[in-house]
Amino acid sequence: MKKIITYGTFDLLHVGHINILRRAKELGDYLIVAISTDEFNDLKGKQAYYCYEDRKVILEAIEYVDEVIPENQWEQKIDDVVTHNVDTFVMGHDWEGEFDFLKDHCEVVYLPRTEGISTTKIKEDLNQI
Repeated sequence: MKKIITYGTFDLLHVGHINILRRAKELGDYLIVAISTDEFNDLKGKQAYYCYEDRKVILEAIEYVDEVIPENQWEQKIDDVVTHNVDTFVMGHDWEGEFDFLKDHCEVVYLPRTEGISTTKIKEDLNQI
């Protein structure tokens, strides 16, 4: 079985999120999604609309997602890859090169993001209403 892992906050779910999850799942058999905990988002200076538990429930309902785990810190990625026997690490292309250090442990793939949509854009658009 080929295992894939990706990371993100996955707040205000949109078509871009679905596209990256679908494309990640197409690369293997089992997709693990690590989502930033509320505490980790605080450390990053981000605030999600939905709490971690709600974002986890939402992601678990998506057909492409097989498992959801918490992301508590930047440094956990190698441990996650090793612990979960991950074959491929996937991120959006805006992170190109940032996770190449994982190539010693698994394949690293940067997928194109969906044009014209992001959680930041949704928040900005809502602020103009």
